[in-house]
Amino acid sequence: MRKLNNITLIGMPGSGKSTIGRALAEKLNFKFIDSDDYIEKQEKMTLQQIIDTKGDKTFCEIEEKRILELLPLKNCVLAPGGSVIYSKKIMNILKDSSVIIFLDTPINDLEKWLKNKAMRGIVGLSSKSIKELYNERLPFYKKYADITIYYTNQSKKEIINEIIKNGEI
Repeated sequence: MRKLNNITLIGMPGSGKSTIGRALAEKLNFKFIDSDDYIEKQEKMTLQQIIDTKGDKTFCEIEEKRILELLPLKNCVLAPGGSVIYSKKIMNILKDSSVIIFLDTPINDLEKWLKNKAMRGIVGLSSKSIKELYNERLPFYKKYADITIYYTNQSKKEIINEIIKNGEI
């Protein structure tokens, strides 16, 4: 495994990217960036408002533009939105500059954990179920991941230790 100065966490909405990312960044003394928070701050709208007013396609364009603004990163844990994997351009850049970790969470757990999903700003949710989005996105997550962390009931600490061990970080 190549040792890089950045970690990117990918996975479905509700998979714990932000929660795990914050704790991982703290443990490694890295900066933490949640790209969804950054997008909302820059656009002065919630993700759901952007999707509702501009549509999924425009949201993905905004997401790509805003993540590009954050680059290059150094000593950073990045938690992008679950739809980032639709951007081949961003994913290739992230793949070259970070260890990409897929937080693979079973669909049954995601459906339980996702609270208020209608307001979460999830690309594609207007026409597909969470399960359909999971099935659509899973091949992309697997394609780009350097490491896959499959979890259901592990503690945050256990997941972070597994990431550090598997990523040689």
